[in-house]
Amino acid sequence: MEEENNCRDASPASKKKKNSSNSSKQQAPSRFRRVCVFCGSSPGKKPAYHLAAVQLGHHLVERGIDLVYGGGSVGLMGLVSRAVHGGGGHVLGVVPKAVLPRELIGETLGELKAVSGMHQRKAEMARHSDAFIALPGGYGTLEELLEVITWAQLGIHHKPVGLLNVDGYYDSLLTFIDKAVEEGFVTPAARRIIVAARTPLDLLSKLEDYAPPPHDASSLNLTWDWDMEHHHIALYSPDHPNSDMAR
Repeated sequence: MEEENNCRDASPASKKKKNSSNSSKQQAPSRFRRVCVFCGSSPGKKPAYHLAAVQLGHHLVERGIDLVYGGGSVGLMGLVSRAVHGGGGHVLGVVPKAVLPRELIGETLGELKAVSGMHQRKAEMARHSDAFIALPGGYGTLEELLEVITWAQLGIHHKPVGLLNVDGYYDSLLTFIDKAVEEGFVTPAARRIIVAARTPLDLLSKLEDYAPPPHDASSLNLTWDWDMEHHHIALYSPDHPNSDMAR
């Protein structure tokens, strides 16, 4: 993939014209410092999935956005992390201690943060990120994606959630969610939490422009935190400190 060059001002007069023509190609500063990417630990069968993972990594680097992901070097996770790390971006891999052995996930590039389990992994990934993107993946990817969507629905965060619908991979999921809206199980406002696009460039552009849907003023003011003693993510309301809405 050919990257767009971020040119700097040059002092020689002979370079001014070149700099002027290249300035239109510079990326505008991103609103995001770090983006969390959920994706498969398998590569999938289609080359389009591999290409999308690499392209996403390149576009993150172009925009000066660092990567937060589940760690390791296998599957699509490995492709996107190598693209960001190889381009000079910072990579944070959050890995449960149980899967730290290299024979299970390979080598994690960049910074490695070991956590006690899967629940803490999701909490840490969310804590360090300004937005979320899901590439194609399996059960784990879906579980992570739907949880951050649910957190947004509850008002726990207002961070954009992007779905990279490569080659129509998530068409069936989006159809299901539209059916849930039709049947009254998901509100139209909650449906708008999901930002979908078929290419990394289009998705990142949409996420930059995303504005969270309004929340019901009467809803609970929920937040989330990691309960180190009981090893789970506790969802609670400051107005109702004894409430635990994780279920």
